[in-house]
Amino acid sequence: MSYGIKAYRSVGVKDDIAVADPHRIIQLLMQGALENMAKAKGAMERKDFSLKAQAFGKSIAIISALKGSLDMDAGGEISQNLDALYEFMINHLTLASREVNIKKVDEVMTLLLTIKSAWDQIPVADREQGYKLRSELQQNIQQVAVGA
Repeated sequence: MSYGIKAYRSVGVKDDIAVADPHRIIQLLMQGALENMAKAKGAMERKDFSLKAQAFGKSIAIISALKGSLDMDAGGEISQNLDALYEFMINHLTLASREVNIKKVDEVMTLLLTIKSAWDQIPVADREQGYKLRSELQQNIQQVAVGA
């Protein structure tokens, strides 16, 4: 890929993130993980071990970020289930990289595509309600902290 195309894509992603709401950022992270897993698969097929390691590293880092962004208090059982799934994905990708196992990568991609598909279908009204509740919670926490 030429430098110009890489620079354009980089700026496009940065611009997208700069104006994105939290929902869109999660979508972008999931898409980035999927793209890097696809790169890792291609690298394994070509025996390009440097690119394989780089792509797996990015995928695992993104899934770790998704795992770390879970609100375990507010998310309840859904957050607990996602936490376990993300942990499984990280472990499975680690094994896939070590074993050079494309099937394991496909399994993780299928799981993440399922989660992303559900995430993509969340209605705008529900997202906005979530942002409102999150904002109110943060304000309440700040008021308690100031009053303490």
